[in-house]
Amino acid sequence: MSVTAPPTVLRRRAGIAAGAVLLTLITTGCSGVGRTAVGPVSYTTEGDKVVTVHSPSVNGCHKMTPAGAHAIDNRTLVDIILYPTRDCSGRSTAYVATTFSDANAARALPWRSYRFVH
Repeated sequence: MSVTAPPTVLRRRAGIAAGAVLLTLITTGCSGVGRTAVGPVSYTTEGDKVVTVHSPSVNGCHKMTPAGAHAIDNRTLVDIILYPTRDCSGRSTAYVATTFSDANAARALPWRSYRFVH
């Protein structure tokens, strides 16, 4: 004698499996859209003015004020790369890990843009 599940139980299990697959596909398909760094990025400009950006997007290059910044405080959940140019290019970069800060030497070029590492 063979024991099998009733048809309603089999349909319910198939429906649950299909729903789980659909949910997984939707979640992975939208995971990169609108992601933010969750937390503030603060930087100090000339004249000791503090600029704070809350939860910026992890995508793209973020420009600072035209004069640039001489100190930065990364309180986000994502690491940052700082650039002395306005377009996130160049070789003289600095890496600021999550919850760390960076301050430039007095004669160094100010940071003018940053990009998240993700």
